[in-house]
Amino acid sequence: MAANSDLDFTQGVALSSIPETGVLSGHVGDAPVLLARVQGQLHAVSASCTHYGGPLGEGLRVGDEIRCPWHHACFSLRTGQALKAPAFAPLACWTVEVEGDRAYVRSAQDPAPAPAPTPTTAVPGRVLIVGGGAAAFACAQRLRERGFPGSVTLLSADADPPCDRPNLSKDYLAGTADEAWIPLQAPEFYTDNRIDLHLNCKVTAIDADAHRVTTAAGEHFDYDALLLATGAEPNHLPLPGFDLPNVYALRSQADSRALLAGIEHAKSVAIVGAGFIGLEAAGALRSRGLAVHVIAPEALPLARIVGDTLAHDLLKRHQDQGVQFHLQAQTQSFDGKTLTLADGSTIDADAVLVGVGVKPRTALAQAAGLAVDNGILVDPFLRTSAAGIYAAGDVASYPHAGGRARVEHWVHAERMGQCVADNLLGAARAFDDPPFFWTHHYGTDLRYLGHGRGWTSVELDGAPADNDCLARYYRDGALIAAAAIGRDRQLLELQAQLQ
Repeated sequence: MAANSDLDFTQGVALSSIPETGVLSGHVGDAPVLLARVQGQLHAVSASCTHYGGPLGEGLRVGDEIRCPWHHACFSLRTGQALKAPAFAPLACWTVEVEGDRAYVRSAQDPAPAPAPTPTTAVPGRVLIVGGGAAAFACAQRLRERGFPGSVTLLSADADPPCDRPNLSKDYLAGTADEAWIPLQAPEFYTDNRIDLHLNCKVTAIDADAHRVTTAAGEHFDYDALLLATGAEPNHLPLPGFDLPNVYALRSQADSRALLAGIEHAKSVAIVGAGFIGLEAAGALRSRGLAVHVIAPEALPLARIVGDTLAHDLLKRHQDQGVQFHLQAQTQSFDGKTLTLADGSTIDADAVLVGVGVKPRTALAQAAGLAVDNGILVDPFLRTSAAGIYAAGDVASYPHAGGRARVEHWVHAERMGQCVADNLLGAARAFDDPPFFWTHHYGTDLRYLGHGRGWTSVELDGAPADNDCLARYYRDGALIAAAAIGRDRQLLELQAQLQ
């Protein structure tokens, strides 16, 4: 892929310099721009991802798509449209003019409207979405973007509109992201797009035969198609003292606000659990100057997911920043000031954050008679066992590799929501995207692609300590996942090989 951002496209570039399969990077004024040849036609789009501004010129072109190296958003090089989350806004587009043997990019143009799928079935008139997270938002947004004319109603039990949840344990908790950045969209977005958003709205029952849901307030909502995107809830520890007000979970924006208020005058925080959320929170709280203790039963955090070498590297990064680890340890009780471990040792803590995983919210579906087994069971098109009802996100268990998978990643949930929207519009699209997530630790990003559970061998190229490595995870000789630090383009290239 050619990358020369010094090229001024307004001055023209030789047609021979525009690759057939890659992109050419340059600029129009101060705007970075990509110039691409797609089936003989020249197209110019913004070179900055609309998610977090990732450099698309360093990404991967696949057909007429460009994929972001940071968080794997996908865009159309023809129209600028955002095709796959986590980006939702389209890229800016420019008009390309050919004069002799040179191409010029001079004037901006509006992105083309996203094409709606050609319906293979009747399109529902009323779509009801239960949930206020990634999958719920992505489905509603996609429906309107693709021209769905019917009603879209979103019922969220949260007090806040859909937010950028990955940020809650990263920059927002560290105090480097303003609260105004956290909502996925401003309130007027829902009004302007005719998305009827109801907050603090808990659904208590589904009547699948009558196509109706009931809320805790006694309201009734009828639907033609229903998406259950109820997500997951944090696991709680049934231990003495873990119901005290200075014991926190971290799932919603309200949770994050409560934690921030609770540590305003704190000096020490204990985190129970050393998963990605726990370690991200440890880094964020350490950056605030707090003494941070992490308690976990395993000998090496995250080794089951990323392997020993990467796990040792992550552990050392945190230890170098002063995070204190209590490994192969079990929590016993908390009295509001002192956390006691099973071996009798104690930790002074002004607050405790519990990060010991989540469980899917399936009670509503189960009570309605839907098939449930560690999640709501769906077919390849994300349809549940009840006609007209879909499920997506953390709560959905979908077919994968001869069995089933349930994934608790943000981008994955968004893409499932988009798939449901496409299918409601008649696309008949099976969901087959590999999971992807990223985790941030003291200025270093680790990106992970694929279904890594149950890998039996790992191959590591490069050195994590040098911020330059790529790990490949295999099960019975088949590549099932990969992780990278500083090898973003290579990680993108591996996607087609994953099983």
